[in-house]
Amino acid sequence: MNIYRHSFAAVCPSDGELIIYRLEVRSPAMIRVEHIKAATAVFKKGWHEQIADRLAEDIGGDQTIIATHQGVEIETVRLSG
Repeated sequence: MNIYRHSFAAVCPSDGELIIYRLEVRSPAMIRVEHIKAATAVFKKGWHEQIADRLAEDIGGDQTIIATHQGVEIETVRLSG
């Protein structure tokens, strides 16, 4: 099992707050670091859950994304297969 962790930022479309996301991807297959960075770099603005859905499609593997927005910690889990 390979575990990849990466942080990235995107602006919330509702209030303009810059959100820092912590992504963890678990995969038996190798995922290139450049692919993870490119997949997360496209998000300049977006809602947490929609970002999670898109990354699950783009990267694969089992994913957890955690971020705090307006004092509320949000954790999304997307499982492959």
